[in-house]
Amino acid sequence: MNGRRWPRKNDAESIRARQEALGLDGPVTGIDLTPFANAQEMLTGAAVIPVSVVGPLELELGEYELEEPFGRLAETARTRDTVYVPLAHTEGGLSASLYRGARAAAESGGFRTWVLKDRITRASCFVCRGTEDAVELARFLDAHVAEMRRWLEERSEEWISRYAKLREVETHVVGPMCHVMWAFTTGDACGPNMMTRNAFALNTLYVPEHAPVKPERTILEANMGGDKKPSHRYFERGGHGKTVLAECTLSEDAVRRVLRTTVDDLLDLSFAGTHGAVASGMQSVAFTPASAIAAIFAATGQDLGMVGTSSMAHGTGRRVEGGVNVGLRLPGLEVGTVGGGTTFPYAHAWLESIGCSGPGKVYRFAQIVAAATLALELSASAAMATAGSENFFRAHHERGGLR
Repeated sequence: MNGRRWPRKNDAESIRARQEALGLDGPVTGIDLTPFANAQEMLTGAAVIPVSVVGPLELELGEYELEEPFGRLAETARTRDTVYVPLAHTEGGLSASLYRGARAAAESGGFRTWVLKDRITRASCFVCRGTEDAVELARFLDAHVAEMRRWLEERSEEWISRYAKLREVETHVVGPMCHVMWAFTTGDACGPNMMTRNAFALNTLYVPEHAPVKPERTILEANMGGDKKPSHRYFERGGHGKTVLAECTLSEDAVRRVLRTTVDDLLDLSFAGTHGAVASGMQSVAFTPASAIAAIFAATGQDLGMVGTSSMAHGTGRRVEGGVNVGLRLPGLEVGTVGGGTTFPYAHAWLESIGCSGPGKVYRFAQIVAAATLALELSASAAMATAGSENFFRAHHERGGLR
């Protein structure tokens, strides 16, 4: 830039100045960036990722609504559907593998899915004069959840979200610090922005006005939350995102003919893999959930920073009459069908293609993601379960791109 300050605006002149300074042309400069002008700062180009569509994904899924005022999930119906899942990625073999797992499940009756919990948390901290004040503040907050919920609903400030509803408060006192876990539901949005605003309101307006002690310092996020940080607390208990279950019962015929392995080999792999996970201190006990979740996230405009936490998974497998029952628990799947990247035309189109665009669709979407993730788990595990894991090797050798 010849000593000039780097242009930061997203007007056409600034975008072009950045492109010219970096010597960019061709694929980067030939893309219309207008739809992305409000997406991020210092917009300079766009990355195009190829999208495959894999299916059919046969599944039985629940329909849910939140009970007021505590935000418990109530299942209102169960339906069957067939879905073709969009996957944005450049990982050779991923789409073919997910297809194989989906086919094995479809020939065995399909997937079944449930949503158990829906929360998004912001972990604030109040630093008090001493432990006694921190304990008194914790007791006050624990006793006034309903009052704080009403207080948020009645505030007239434009920046306080009406969609982020306070459900629970959990406190953790250590020394002079009162850590507070504000737990919200945020409708069909993933919700980090709106719940951050409401946590800020509670921290800076409600607590100073109503609490019996005045903290010396307030920190909006003090690292006890599950926001983009995989943790044992959220693996075990859920509570940051949707807690979703998926399962299917594979017939021995489908395992042999479609997955090209045996039930015994799958269970032997599960035994070895579980102990390997324990030995390495893994919080997740699964094979490759991040690949499926990242690909769906990229296609549908989800926050890619949440792939790590959303991919925390616990897989199970056990022999049943005529086959093997396999299950997957995703304790913190962070997804949305409104707001954020879902508003971009490409993301909206892919969400629309699976019946998940707009309000009232987030629980359906979470269950589709869980079923697709289990489909990939089945196929990848089967490839690893073959003698010497030869199928897994061949998939990477033949579909892995450049050597």
